[in-house]
Amino acid sequence: MERTAISGYTRLVGFLASPAKHSISPKMHNLAFKETNTDAVYLAFDVSKEELENGIQAIRTFDMLGANVSMPHKIAAVSYMDELTEAAELIGAINTIIHRDGKLIGHNTDGVGFCESLRENQVAISGETMTLLGAGGAATAMICQAALDGMQTIHVFSRKSPRYERMKEKIKEITAKTNCMITLTELSDQNKLATALKESSLLVNATSVGMSDDTSPLYDATLLRNDLTVYDAIYNPRETHLLKQAKAVGAKTINGLGMLVYQGAEAFECWTGKKMPVDIIKPVIENS
Repeated sequence: MERTAISGYTRLVGFLASPAKHSISPKMHNLAFKETNTDAVYLAFDVSKEELENGIQAIRTFDMLGANVSMPHKIAAVSYMDELTEAAELIGAINTIIHRDGKLIGHNTDGVGFCESLRENQVAISGETMTLLGAGGAATAMICQAALDGMQTIHVFSRKSPRYERMKEKIKEITAKTNCMITLTELSDQNKLATALKESSLLVNATSVGMSDDTSPLYDATLLRNDLTVYDAIYNPRETHLLKQAKAVGAKTINGLGMLVYQGAEAFECWTGKKMPVDIIKPVIENS
């Protein structure tokens, strides 16, 4: 029987972030609850850094199924978890909390979302070489999951910054636990970038360049070729300048919308034990 109203038995899932009201996650998960006849509701909560501990404690207090965690809490929330999944431990940040048997389990589904969206587009991961631009949280999650899923080589390029130094340490951890070879180079080294792209079947933009204006993180568009898959983690706009450059040379292009949906699908299954009906959810999110 389809759930039509909230009752005394309805379970809660929260979105803990600041700001939080802009999130597309409530629309995605509430539709998924409806389509799977799950008696649960997903609400967004604007939680300050000072209130994060109380917000996470509420998951136990209110016997919630769990929560999503977003900026600026992805790293800070780790210290309040009872357990971490392998991906969360390697990444050092979480975006999902699972409440199971009284324990809070921290998970990071960003990398899973990335790899699932590659598979959806018939892009091989195992044994392949990838060039990735960026060194933030999304980049770390993508690198980690790609390495866990059998990527052979990952060439990471980033501007020199504190993030660059943190990525250097994170790469040591990931290579110690996987068979993936990972290099880190300054983005300004165009010769090494050109060499890396020649070896790669996949180029990924994990920076925010192209989100707010019509710019590209790739200085030299002639490095693109038609047998290269170009992936941009940005989903708004749907087609960034980088993807336009790639399309112009006949390359396969993928935006970050699939990553958004599949990271949500992974979290949804962790909370409910059910598969998210991605075929129904994705068109709705695309038109949001």
